Amino acid sequence: LYNKNIYPPYAGGGGFIMDGALAKRLHKASETLELYPIDDVFLGMCLEVLKVSPVGHEGFKTFGIVKNKNSKMNREPCFYRSMLVVHKLLPPELLQMWDLV
Repeated sequence: LYNKNIYPPYAGGGGFIMDGALAKRLHKASETLELYPIDDVFLGMCLEVLKVSPVGHEGFKTFGIVKNKNSKMNREPCFYRSMLVVHKLLPPELLQMWDLV
């Protein structure tokens, strides 16, 4: 379905941050491309059209977080303070995290 050897850089995972002007430009770029079934990659394709490169941030834990069940650290609000997006938490773990913060 994709006519290049590698995907363009893209923002993977459960979230990203952008300003409103970029969102509008992405909407217009999306209308110039054939829809691609992997949403992260499609976003990268749209960014490529606009010549915009995504930038990583340590607050985005797209592959989850390391949790040591025996550690008190995971029960401390400060453990979560720098996280913006966390993937792969089960609903009870999300509720526990939000109760802490």
